[in-house]
Amino acid sequence: MKTSSTSKLRQAADTYRTILDALEEWVVVVDHNARIFFLNRPYARFLGVNADDVKGKKVTDVIENTRMHITIEKGVAERLSIQKIRGSNMIASRFPITDQGKVIGAVGTVIFHDTYEWKRINSHIKALLAEHEFRAQDKNTPELPTSSHYRLADIVGDSKAIKELNQTITQVASGDVTVLLRGESGTGKELYAHAIHQLSERADAPFIKVNCAAIPENLLESELFGYEEGAFTGAKKGGKAGKFQLAHGGTLFLDEIGDLPLSMQAKLLRVLQEREVEAVGSTSPSPVNIRLITATHRPLETLIKEGKFREDLYYRINVVNVSLPPLRERQEDIAKLAEHFLQALSRRTGRRAPKLTAQAMTALLEYHWPGNIRELENIMEAAFFTAQDRKIPLPLLPSNVRNHAQLESSVEQSNDSATTSVYTTTGTLKEQMDRAEKTAIKQALSQAFGNRTLAAKQLGISKSTLYEKLSKHQLA
Repeated sequence: MKTSSTSKLRQAADTYRTILDALEEWVVVVDHNARIFFLNRPYARFLGVNADDVKGKKVTDVIENTRMHITIEKGVAERLSIQKIRGSNMIASRFPITDQGKVIGAVGTVIFHDTYEWKRINSHIKALLAEHEFRAQDKNTPELPTSSHYRLADIVGDSKAIKELNQTITQVASGDVTVLLRGESGTGKELYAHAIHQLSERADAPFIKVNCAAIPENLLESELFGYEEGAFTGAKKGGKAGKFQLAHGGTLFLDEIGDLPLSMQAKLLRVLQEREVEAVGSTSPSPVNIRLITATHRPLETLIKEGKFREDLYYRINVVNVSLPPLRERQEDIAKLAEHFLQALSRRTGRRAPKLTAQAMTALLEYHWPGNIRELENIMEAAFFTAQDRKIPLPLLPSNVRNHAQLESSVEQSNDSATTSVYTTTGTLKEQMDRAEKTAIKQALSQAFGNRTLAAKQLGISKSTLYEKLSKHQLA
């Protein structure tokens, strides 16, 4: 029996040796005596041994904290358990190999080479599940109240900039690393702070938001750190917990941190360094365990030079710096965002959503959006409630959007006139062709409501070619 079992193991190992050596996962196979029968090359390199030299050795002598021998004794699989090897926590699985009901060996795998890798993959899985749930859920079903309301799946956009940003957020969410979100007002910094919390290991713990610009300076300390009973006139009986205490075990989001007064910056820095807070009126500090996310639209580097922001605090909060793109740099998302806001209003009011006319959509695509997504949302809300015949024509849009569109239109008409006369007066053939190409691309984008895939199809070119031409004509 033993000879037959050994022969079967050898045959299997020889058959799959090349495949197993090519895997990033680490694989070990042992016989019925828990002696190593096969160790793939990646695992051997990590252990610092030669795969051929350890054949026949007891697995317990080669791999620390292994449970392969226990798997053989009990004949029971162990899935995704933590195993510490060479100072790192790995995620390992072990499976018995049976033949005619008898255990003849076992195979072990290490899929995640440290717990950080496991957490990162876990965040990625959470993002995929959230996106699936978002698409499958009944929009009329009310959500249960939670401390954090937004998920990555709630973020609308298919542009390259948003896809890259979402990938970055998924990567950094898994750890407890401090994140600084930077971007213009209205770009969605708070939404991304919520998403990071939802994807993290702290998702079931509190998410506490503080707008540093909205709280009067004389109240900031008590709001952040809390106060004891009798700490000052008007203090509540029994005192009050601060935002740091409320966020214990979870995430604290400090929005508009660039507006934090210098006096509070010093106290915040001490809390972040010591990981403990002292409530106003208290004589003893209490430890806090929080994950910190901050956000600002202000140029912190300039504020440091002007003496308005502490450099040491800047380095404390600027561990991972994530920049959010303005709406004007993700033009292909405008049509989808506009439709998203109209449909959300429709669900809220029970009224059918009106449609933007081609002229109105063109105006939205050509506008420079200083207020970003928040400005677009406000414009869509105003248009939704003033629209008639289920249409949103150009006159229903604000004058600044209309005027910008009219200015662009007059420039285009001027260019068109120049193009018409250029054949007999000015410009080389290449210049004339470039102008015509730019006009054709803008018209295709307008007709496709900003959808670049559809625009490329209309123009009869590939999407990659369209992107090249958008960059060439500075339309990206």
